[in-house]
Amino acid sequence: MSAQADPILFEAVSHPPAGLSRGGLRMLCMLVALAAAIPAVLFALLGAWPILGFLGLEVALVLGLVCLHRRWSAAARETVMLTEARLVVRRADGRGGQEMHELEPFWARLSVEERPGTVPTLRLTSRGRQVEIGRFLSEDERRDLARALEAALRRYRDPVFDNPQLRAGGGD
Repeated sequence: MSAQADPILFEAVSHPPAGLSRGGLRMLCMLVALAAAIPAVLFALLGAWPILGFLGLEVALVLGLVCLHRRWSAAARETVMLTEARLVVRRADGRGGQEMHELEPFWARLSVEERPGTVPTLRLTSRGRQVEIGRFLSEDERRDLARALEAALRRYRDPVFDNPQLRAGGGD
């Protein structure tokens, strides 16, 4: 049976939080340009006009790095998918790097490590392999993911069959 034919029993997709909207990015551009314009005017009045090129280069570098980070963050994602045959954790870091972990769902156990002052860590463990999940999520979202995934794994391990022939008195 191929992985494509397996019905999906549970799927959770998470992305890093969006840092800046388009309006926020425009505002940042204006603030950086203004912050560079103040020393630019000062240096121009003092006759040190060659410094203006370096200030422009700094502004371009800062804004270019912010835009690059924004693009990478938008492409990053983590997917946790439970099918009848496997439990798969896929990650893409936004720069082209990908990793995939396959675990046996019947043996998979979810643990939540909570330390004071930190966000809880979620780990899936199956037959000696450990995979951390929910890296992009907040504390409450991690707890929600843990509850939902634990319930899905419980349903997977102990399915309920609705067969009228097996019910008491169902055949007559």
